[in-house]
Amino acid sequence: MKITLHPLFIALGLASAIFGGLPVFIIYALTALLHECGHIFCASRMGFSCGKISLMPYGASASCDTEGISPADEIKLALAGPCVNALICVATAGLWWFYPQTYAYTDTVFSASAVMLTINLLPAYPLDGGRAVRSLLSLFMPVKTAKIILRALSPVLALAFVLIFVFAYRNLSLLTFAVFLLFSAFEREVPLSRINFSAKKPKRGKEIKHVMLSGDSTFKDALRYLDSSKYLIFQFYSDGMLDEITEDELYGLMQTKSIYDKII
Repeated sequence: MKITLHPLFIALGLASAIFGGLPVFIIYALTALLHECGHIFCASRMGFSCGKISLMPYGASASCDTEGISPADEIKLALAGPCVNALICVATAGLWWFYPQTYAYTDTVFSASAVMLTINLLPAYPLDGGRAVRSLLSLFMPVKTAKIILRALSPVLALAFVLIFVFAYRNLSLLTFAVFLLFSAFEREVPLSRINFSAKKPKRGKEIKHVMLSGDSTFKDALRYLDSSKYLIFQFYSDGMLDEITEDELYGLMQTKSIYDKII
C-alpha cells in the first residue's frame, strides 16, 4: 500500500512541531489512517482493490478501484471508515470506565475520532455520508441526479461552517474545511478502472486450498476466500460437483464480468 503526503500536510506538520502541537497532529493523522484502513479492509472483503492512501491537510483519502459496485455495497464501503472511528470512541470510553487515570492520555484520541466520525457523516460529497446518501438516492432516481443533489449540498454546508466561524467559534479549521467542501462540489470525479486480478500471479511454494461453493455463487462470494498465503481451487456443488476452476481461471473470467455475476 502506497502512502503519499500532500505538501500542505507536510507544512502543517512542521508548523505543528514549531508551535508545540505535534502530538495532536500525529494523533489526528493516525486517526485518519485508521479511518481509511476501514475503507480498505471493507473494499478488500468485497473483492475490490485500493492502491494508495493520500494524507492531506484536511484528512486522508484512499484510492480504490470500485468499478461496478452496487449501491448497497457502496453504502457499506462508505460507512466502514466512520465505523472504525465509532469503535475507537467506544473503546476509549470503555477504557476510561475501567481505568479513569488513562483519560489524561487518551482524551485527544477520543476527540480526534469523534470529530472525524461527525464530519464524515455529513451528507456532502465527497464525504462518506455524502457517498452513502448518493448511493441511497440512486436506488430511487438516476445516478446523475443524485450526484447533482449531493454536490449542491456541499456549498450549503460550506456556508454553514463559515457562519459558525463568524458568529460562534473562531477556529481556522472551520474555514479550511469550508474551502474543501466548496472545491469538492466542483471537482471532476475521476473515472474508475477495472481491477486486473490476473496480474496478481501466484508465487511458488504456496499451499493449495480447496473451497466448496454452491452452484449459484457469484464472483463476490468467491473473492471473500482469497488468501495471499494460499492458492485456491474452487469447487461448485449442486446435488453433486458441477465444475472446478483454479484461482487463475477465476481471475481470467472476471476480466469480462461483474463481481455480482454468477461464476458458472
